[in-house]
Amino acid sequence: MTRVAVSPEMLRWAVERSRRGVEPLSRRFPALPVWERGEAKPTLKQLESFAKAAHIPFGYLFLSEPPDERVPIPDFRTAAQARIERPSPALLDTIYLCQQRQEWYGDYARTEGISPLPYVGSVSVESGVEETAAKIRRAIGFSLDAQAHAATWTDALRLFIGKADEAGVLVMVSGVVGSNNRYKLDPAEFRGFALSDALAPLIFINGADTKAAQMFTLAHELAHIWLGQSAVSDAQPSAAPDHRIERWCNLVATELLAPLAMVRAEYQRGAGLHAEADRLARRFKVSTLVILRRIYDVGGLSSEKFWEAYHAELARLRAIPRGSGGDFYLTLGARASKRFTRALLASALEGRSSFTEAFRLLGFRKMATFRELALNLGVGF
Repeated sequence: MTRVAVSPEMLRWAVERSRRGVEPLSRRFPALPVWERGEAKPTLKQLESFAKAAHIPFGYLFLSEPPDERVPIPDFRTAAQARIERPSPALLDTIYLCQQRQEWYGDYARTEGISPLPYVGSVSVESGVEETAAKIRRAIGFSLDAQAHAATWTDALRLFIGKADEAGVLVMVSGVVGSNNRYKLDPAEFRGFALSDALAPLIFINGADTKAAQMFTLAHELAHIWLGQSAVSDAQPSAAPDHRIERWCNLVATELLAPLAMVRAEYQRGAGLHAEADRLARRFKVSTLVILRRIYDVGGLSSEKFWEAYHAELARLRAIPRGSGGDFYLTLGARASKRFTRALLASALEGRSSFTEAFRLLGFRKMATFRELALNLGVGF
Protein backbone atom coordinates (compact mmCIF):
# COMPACT_ATOMS: atom_id res chain seq x y z
CA MET A 1 0.00 0.00 0.00
CA THR A 2 1.59 3.26 -1.19
CA ARG A 3 1.86 6.04 1.39
CA VAL A 4 2.22 9.63 0.23
CA ALA A 5 4.28 12.36 1.87
CA VAL A 6 2.20 15.52 2.16
CA SER A 7 2.96 18.68 4.11
CA PRO A 8 0.91 19.05 7.33
CA GLU A 9 0.73 22.77 6.54
CA MET A 10 -0.96 22.04 3.21
CA LEU A 11 -3.45 19.70 4.88
CA ARG A 12 -4.36 22.35 7.44
CA TRP A 13 -4.69 24.93 4.66
CA ALA A 14 -6.92 22.57 2.66
CA VAL A 15 -9.23 22.11 5.67
CA GLU A 16 -9.46 25.87 6.22
CA ARG A 17 -9.98 26.55 2.51
CA SER A 18 -12.81 24.02 2.31
CA ARG A 19 -14.83 25.93 4.94
CA ARG A 20 -16.23 22.61 6.07
CA GLY A 21 -14.32 22.60 9.34
CA VAL A 22 -12.11 19.97 10.93
CA GLU A 23 -14.87 17.90 12.56
CA PRO A 24 -16.90 17.03 9.42
CA LEU A 25 -13.75 16.08 7.51
CA SER A 26 -12.35 14.14 10.48
CA ARG A 27 -15.53 12.07 10.66
CA ARG A 28 -14.94 11.03 7.07
CA PHE A 29 -11.15 10.75 7.48
CA PRO A 30 -10.48 9.66 11.10
CA ALA A 31 -6.73 9.77 10.55
CA LEU A 32 -6.79 13.43 9.47
CA PRO A 33 -5.54 14.81 12.84
CA VAL A 34 -2.66 12.34 12.73
CA TRP A 35 -1.80 13.36 9.16
CA GLU A 36 -1.89 17.03 10.17
CA ARG A 37 0.57 16.36 12.97
CA GLY A 38 2.88 14.55 10.56
CA GLU A 39 2.71 11.33 12.61
CA ALA A 40 1.38 9.25 9.71
CA LYS A 41 0.99 9.45 5.95
CA PRO A 42 -2.20 8.89 3.95
CA THR A 43 -2.40 6.44 1.09
CA LEU A 44 -2.71 7.81 -2.42
CA LYS A 45 -6.36 6.78 -2.54
CA GLN A 46 -7.08 8.42 0.82
CA LEU A 47 -5.42 11.64 -0.29
CA GLU A 48 -7.38 11.68 -3.55
CA SER A 49 -10.62 11.18 -1.60
CA PHE A 50 -9.65 13.94 0.82
CA ALA A 51 -8.94 16.37 -2.03
CA LYS A 52 -12.35 15.61 -3.53
CA ALA A 53 -14.13 16.07 -0.20
CA ALA A 54 -12.31 19.34 0.44
CA HIS A 55 -13.01 20.57 -3.11
CA ILE A 56 -9.36 21.17 -3.84
CA PRO A 57 -7.33 20.29 -6.95
CA PHE A 58 -5.34 17.20 -6.03
CA GLY A 59 -2.05 18.68 -7.21
CA TYR A 60 -2.35 21.60 -4.77
CA LEU A 61 -1.60 19.25 -1.87
CA PHE A 62 1.94 18.75 -3.15
CA LEU A 63 2.83 22.45 -3.29
CA SER A 64 5.49 23.74 -0.93
CA GLU A 65 3.17 26.48 0.32
CA PRO A 66 -0.48 27.48 -0.17
CA PRO A 67 -1.20 29.32 -3.41
CA ASP A 68 -2.52 32.87 -3.41
CA GLU A 69 -5.98 32.24 -4.86
CA ARG A 70 -7.87 35.20 -6.23
CA VAL A 71 -11.13 35.66 -8.06
CA PRO A 72 -10.11 35.57 -11.77
CA ILE A 73 -12.38 38.50 -12.72
CA PRO A 74 -12.78 41.97 -11.21
CA ASP A 75 -14.25 41.68 -7.72
CA PHE A 76 -16.58 44.56 -6.90
CA ARG A 77 -18.13 43.16 -3.74
CA THR A 78 -18.17 45.57 -0.82
CA ALA A 79 -15.04 45.70 1.30
CA ALA A 80 -17.04 45.28 4.51
CA GLN A 81 -18.35 41.90 3.38
CA ALA A 82 -17.16 38.94 5.43
CA ARG A 83 -14.71 36.49 3.88
CA ILE A 84 -14.11 38.69 0.84
CA GLU A 85 -10.33 38.32 0.97
CA ARG A 86 -10.39 34.55 0.35
CA PRO A 87 -12.96 33.33 -2.18
CA SER A 88 -14.63 30.02 -1.41
CA PRO A 89 -13.86 26.94 -3.53
CA ALA A 90 -17.51 27.01 -4.60
CA LEU A 91 -17.24 30.52 -6.00
CA LEU A 92 -13.95 29.80 -7.77
CA ASP A 93 -15.17 26.51 -9.25
CA THR A 94 -18.37 28.16 -10.48
CA ILE A 95 -16.46 30.95 -12.22
CA TYR A 96 -14.03 28.46 -13.81
CA LEU A 97 -16.92 26.29 -15.05
CA CYS A 98 -18.73 29.29 -16.51
CA GLN A 99 -15.54 30.46 -18.22
CA GLN A 100 -15.21 27.04 -19.84
CA ARG A 101 -18.83 27.17 -21.00
CA GLN A 102 -18.36 30.69 -22.34
CA GLU A 103 -15.22 29.68 -24.23
CA TRP A 104 -17.06 26.73 -25.81
CA TYR A 105 -20.03 28.88 -26.84
CA GLY A 106 -17.77 31.61 -28.24
CA ASP A 107 -16.06 29.04 -30.50
CA TYR A 108 -19.49 27.68 -31.48
CA ALA A 109 -20.77 31.18 -32.31
CA ARG A 110 -17.76 31.91 -34.53
CA THR A 111 -18.21 28.59 -36.34
CA GLU A 112 -21.90 29.33 -36.87
CA GLY A 113 -21.15 32.82 -38.17
CA ILE A 114 -23.07 34.52 -35.36
CA SER A 115 -22.41 38.26 -35.34
CA PRO A 116 -21.09 40.08 -32.27
CA LEU A 117 -23.85 41.55 -30.12
CA PRO A 118 -23.95 45.34 -30.58
CA TYR A 119 -25.11 46.13 -27.06
CA VAL A 120 -22.07 44.62 -25.29
CA GLY A 121 -19.90 47.54 -24.16
CA SER A 122 -22.29 50.06 -25.76
CA VAL A 123 -22.53 52.36 -22.71
CA SER A 124 -20.28 53.81 -20.03
CA VAL A 125 -20.72 54.91 -16.43
CA GLU A 126 -21.14 58.41 -17.87
CA SER A 127 -24.31 57.25 -19.64
CA GLY A 128 -27.61 58.31 -18.13
CA VAL A 129 -29.24 55.77 -15.82
CA GLU A 130 -32.76 56.17 -17.23
CA GLU A 131 -31.47 56.11 -20.81
CA THR A 132 -29.43 52.95 -20.20
CA ALA A 133 -32.33 51.17 -18.49
CA ALA A 134 -34.55 52.04 -21.47
CA LYS A 135 -31.92 50.68 -23.90
CA ILE A 136 -31.75 47.39 -22.03
CA ARG A 137 -35.55 47.10 -22.01
CA ARG A 138 -35.73 47.66 -25.76
CA ALA A 139 -32.87 45.31 -26.58
CA ILE A 140 -34.27 42.34 -24.67
CA GLY A 141 -37.97 43.12 -25.10
CA PHE A 142 -38.49 43.54 -21.36
CA SER A 143 -42.10 44.54 -20.61
CA LEU A 144 -43.04 46.02 -17.24
CA ASP A 145 -46.68 45.15 -17.93
CA ALA A 146 -45.83 41.51 -18.64
CA GLN A 147 -43.81 41.36 -15.42
CA ALA A 148 -46.71 42.89 -13.49
CA HIS A 149 -49.14 40.27 -14.83
CA ALA A 150 -46.87 37.33 -14.03
CA ALA A 151 -48.61 35.19 -11.42
CA THR A 152 -45.55 34.71 -9.20
CA TRP A 153 -42.01 35.96 -8.77
CA THR A 154 -40.84 32.63 -10.20
CA ASP A 155 -42.88 33.24 -13.36
CA ALA A 156 -41.58 36.80 -13.59
CA LEU A 157 -37.97 35.63 -13.19
CA ARG A 158 -38.44 32.92 -15.81
CA LEU A 159 -39.89 35.50 -18.21
CA PHE A 160 -37.01 37.93 -17.53
CA ILE A 161 -34.39 35.21 -18.06
CA GLY A 162 -36.13 34.09 -21.24
CA LYS A 163 -36.00 37.59 -22.68
CA ALA A 164 -32.30 37.93 -21.91
CA ASP A 165 -31.67 34.49 -23.43
CA GLU A 166 -33.52 35.42 -26.63
CA ALA A 167 -31.34 38.53 -26.89
CA GLY A 168 -28.18 36.39 -26.80
CA VAL A 169 -27.17 36.47 -23.14
CA LEU A 170 -26.23 33.12 -21.58
CA VAL A 171 -28.06 33.25 -18.23
CA MET A 172 -27.12 30.49 -15.80
CA VAL A 173 -28.93 30.06 -12.48
CA SER A 174 -27.90 27.60 -9.80
CA GLY A 175 -27.58 27.28 -6.06
CA VAL A 176 -24.91 24.58 -6.36
CA VAL A 177 -21.64 24.09 -8.22
CA GLY A 178 -22.34 22.37 -11.53
CA SER A 179 -24.88 19.64 -10.78
CA ASN A 180 -23.45 18.69 -7.39
CA ASN A 181 -26.34 19.23 -4.97
CA ARG A 182 -23.99 18.76 -2.01
CA TYR A 183 -21.68 21.55 -3.15
CA LYS A 184 -23.77 24.59 -2.32
CA LEU A 185 -23.34 28.28 -3.07
CA ASP A 186 -23.74 30.95 -0.42
CA PRO A 187 -25.65 34.14 -1.38
CA ALA A 188 -23.96 35.86 1.56
CA GLU A 189 -20.69 35.50 -0.36
CA PHE A 190 -21.91 36.56 -3.80
CA ARG A 191 -25.18 37.04 -5.64
CA GLY A 192 -23.96 36.78 -9.19
CA PHE A 193 -21.34 37.65 -11.75
CA ALA A 194 -21.02 38.74 -15.36
CA LEU A 195 -18.51 37.52 -17.95
CA SER A 196 -18.56 40.08 -20.75
CA ASP A 197 -17.93 38.94 -24.33
CA ALA A 198 -19.31 40.24 -27.62
CA LEU A 199 -20.23 36.74 -28.84
CA ALA A 200 -20.99 34.95 -25.57
CA PRO A 201 -21.99 37.36 -22.78
CA LEU A 202 -22.67 35.27 -19.70
CA ILE A 203 -24.50 36.03 -16.47
CA PHE A 204 -24.50 33.69 -13.49
CA ILE A 205 -27.14 34.13 -10.77
CA ASN A 206 -26.83 32.51 -7.36
CA GLY A 207 -29.97 30.36 -7.28
CA ALA A 208 -29.75 29.97 -3.51
CA ASP A 209 -31.02 33.55 -3.22
CA THR A 210 -34.70 34.56 -3.21
CA LYS A 211 -36.48 34.88 -6.56
CA ALA A 212 -36.99 38.59 -6.01
CA ALA A 213 -33.29 39.03 -5.24
CA GLN A 214 -32.42 37.06 -8.37
CA MET A 215 -34.50 39.53 -10.40
CA PHE A 216 -32.34 42.38 -9.14
CA THR A 217 -29.12 40.42 -9.69
CA LEU A 218 -30.04 39.72 -13.32
CA ALA A 219 -30.83 43.40 -13.89
CA HIS A 220 -27.57 44.42 -12.21
CA GLU A 221 -25.47 41.99 -14.26
CA LEU A 222 -27.17 43.09 -17.48
CA ALA A 223 -25.88 46.58 -16.72
CA HIS A 224 -22.39 45.07 -16.48
CA ILE A 225 -22.83 43.44 -19.90
CA TRP A 226 -23.94 46.75 -21.42
CA LEU A 227 -20.79 48.29 -19.93
CA GLY A 228 -18.67 45.45 -21.32
CA GLN A 229 -17.38 44.85 -17.80
CA SER A 230 -16.86 41.41 -16.24
CA ALA A 231 -17.25 41.35 -12.45
CA VAL A 232 -18.44 39.36 -9.46
CA SER A 233 -21.08 41.28 -7.55
CA ASP A 234 -22.96 41.53 -4.30
CA ALA A 235 -25.91 43.34 -5.85
CA GLN A 236 -28.10 45.03 -3.23
CA PRO A 237 -30.69 47.71 -4.01
CA SER A 238 -29.90 49.77 -0.91
CA ALA A 239 -26.16 49.74 -1.16
CA ALA A 240 -23.85 52.55 -2.16
CA PRO A 241 -20.81 50.38 -2.97
CA ASP A 242 -17.27 51.68 -2.84
CA HIS A 243 -16.79 51.11 -6.56
CA ARG A 244 -18.32 53.58 -8.99
CA ILE A 245 -19.27 50.86 -11.49
CA GLU A 246 -21.26 48.95 -8.86
CA ARG A 247 -23.12 52.08 -7.77
CA TRP A 248 -24.04 52.80 -11.36
CA CYS A 249 -25.15 49.20 -12.05
CA ASN A 250 -27.35 49.26 -8.94
CA LEU A 251 -29.01 52.46 -10.14
CA VAL A 252 -29.60 51.03 -13.62
CA ALA A 253 -30.99 47.78 -12.19
CA THR A 254 -33.42 49.64 -9.94
CA GLU A 255 -34.57 51.88 -12.80
CA LEU A 256 -34.92 48.89 -15.14
CA LEU A 257 -37.19 46.99 -12.76
CA ALA A 258 -39.03 49.81 -10.98
CA PRO A 259 -38.79 53.09 -12.89
CA LEU A 260 -38.79 56.07 -10.57
CA ALA A 261 -41.52 57.91 -12.48
CA MET A 262 -43.85 54.90 -12.31
CA VAL A 263 -43.22 54.31 -8.61
CA ARG A 264 -43.83 58.00 -7.87
CA ALA A 265 -47.14 57.85 -9.77
CA GLU A 266 -48.31 54.66 -8.04
CA TYR A 267 -47.05 55.25 -4.50
CA GLN A 268 -49.89 55.88 -2.03
CA ARG A 269 -48.49 58.05 0.74
CA GLY A 270 -51.41 57.49 3.09
CA ALA A 271 -51.05 53.71 3.14
CA GLY A 272 -49.09 51.82 5.78
CA LEU A 273 -45.45 51.36 4.84
CA HIS A 274 -45.38 47.55 4.96
CA ALA A 275 -48.67 47.11 3.12
CA GLU A 276 -47.60 49.59 0.46
CA ALA A 277 -44.17 47.98 0.08
CA ASP A 278 -45.83 44.58 -0.38
CA ARG A 279 -48.30 45.97 -2.93
CA LEU A 280 -45.67 47.71 -5.03
CA ALA A 281 -43.34 44.70 -4.81
CA ARG A 282 -46.11 42.56 -6.31
CA ARG A 283 -46.79 45.20 -8.93
CA PHE A 284 -43.17 45.38 -10.15
CA LYS A 285 -42.19 41.81 -9.18
CA VAL A 286 -39.17 42.97 -7.23
CA SER A 287 -38.17 42.56 -3.61
CA THR A 288 -39.64 44.74 -0.89
CA LEU A 289 -36.06 45.98 -0.37
CA VAL A 290 -36.07 47.51 -3.86
CA ILE A 291 -39.42 49.14 -3.15
CA LEU A 292 -38.28 50.54 0.19
CA ARG A 293 -35.38 52.13 -1.65
CA ARG A 294 -37.76 53.56 -4.24
CA ILE A 295 -40.09 54.93 -1.54
CA TYR A 296 -37.07 56.67 -0.07
CA ASP A 297 -36.12 57.96 -3.54
CA VAL A 298 -39.56 59.57 -4.02
CA GLY A 299 -39.40 61.23 -0.61
CA GLY A 300 -41.66 58.86 1.28
CA LEU A 301 -39.06 58.03 3.93
CA SER A 302 -36.33 59.92 5.72
CA SER A 303 -32.85 58.42 5.62
CA GLU A 304 -33.16 57.27 9.23
CA LYS A 305 -36.60 55.67 8.67
CA PHE A 306 -35.44 54.04 5.46
CA TRP A 307 -32.48 52.29 7.06
CA GLU A 308 -34.58 51.22 10.03
CA ALA A 309 -37.22 49.70 7.73
CA TYR A 310 -34.61 48.22 5.40
CA HIS A 311 -32.70 46.33 8.09
CA ALA A 312 -35.92 45.05 9.67
CA GLU A 313 -37.17 43.80 6.29
CA LEU A 314 -33.79 42.25 5.46
CA ALA A 315 -33.86 40.29 8.72
CA ARG A 316 -37.41 39.09 7.97
CA LEU A 317 -36.49 37.93 4.47
CA ARG A 318 -33.41 36.08 5.66
CA ALA A 319 -35.54 34.11 8.11
CA ILE A 320 -37.80 32.78 5.33
CA PRO A 321 -36.82 29.22 4.23
CA ARG A 322 -35.73 28.89 0.62
CA GLY A 323 -37.75 26.72 -1.70
CA SER A 324 -36.16 23.96 -3.78
CA GLY A 325 -37.00 21.20 -6.17
CA GLY A 326 -38.80 21.38 -9.50
CA ASP A 327 -38.51 19.39 -12.68
CA PHE A 328 -34.99 17.95 -12.92
CA TYR A 329 -34.54 18.55 -16.63
CA LEU A 330 -35.97 22.08 -16.57
CA THR A 331 -33.66 22.87 -13.65
CA LEU A 332 -30.67 21.39 -15.49
CA GLY A 333 -31.40 23.55 -18.51
CA ALA A 334 -31.64 26.68 -16.37
CA ARG A 335 -28.41 25.89 -14.54
CA ALA A 336 -26.39 25.97 -17.75
CA SER A 337 -28.51 28.43 -19.79
CA LYS A 338 -31.03 27.05 -22.27
CA ARG A 339 -29.27 28.79 -25.14
CA PHE A 340 -25.94 27.23 -24.23
CA THR A 341 -27.44 23.81 -23.46
CA ARG A 342 -29.36 23.59 -26.74
CA ALA A 343 -26.26 24.55 -28.71
CA LEU A 344 -24.08 22.01 -26.92
CA LEU A 345 -26.62 19.20 -27.25
CA ALA A 346 -27.08 19.90 -30.97
CA SER A 347 -23.32 20.08 -31.52
CA ALA A 348 -22.83 16.71 -29.83
CA LEU A 349 -25.64 15.10 -31.80
CA GLU A 350 -24.16 16.42 -35.04
CA GLY A 351 -20.76 15.00 -34.11
CA ARG A 352 -18.99 18.36 -33.87
CA SER A 353 -18.49 18.05 -30.11
CA SER A 354 -17.88 14.87 -28.16
CA PHE A 355 -20.42 13.48 -25.74
CA THR A 356 -17.64 13.44 -23.15
CA GLU A 357 -17.24 17.21 -23.49
CA ALA A 358 -21.01 17.73 -23.32
CA PHE A 359 -21.26 15.63 -20.16
CA ARG A 360 -18.38 17.55 -18.56
CA LEU A 361 -19.79 21.00 -19.32
CA LEU A 362 -23.33 20.07 -18.30
CA GLY A 363 -22.34 18.10 -15.20
CA PHE A 364 -23.81 14.64 -15.71
CA ARG A 365 -22.53 11.27 -16.91
CA LYS A 366 -25.43 9.25 -18.28
CA MET A 367 -26.56 9.04 -21.90
CA ALA A 368 -30.13 8.58 -20.68
CA THR A 369 -29.95 12.00 -19.02
CA PHE A 370 -28.61 13.50 -22.26
CA ARG A 371 -31.48 12.03 -24.27
CA GLU A 372 -34.18 13.19 -21.85
CA LEU A 373 -32.70 16.69 -21.61
CA ALA A 374 -32.54 16.95 -25.39
CA LEU A 375 -36.22 15.99 -25.67
CA ASN A 376 -37.23 18.48 -22.96
CA LEU A 377 -35.39 21.32 -24.73
CA GLY A 378 -36.64 20.38 -28.18
CA VAL A 379 -33.31 19.13 -29.52
CA GLY A 380 -34.35 15.86 -31.14
CA PHE A 381 -32.38 12.78 -32.04
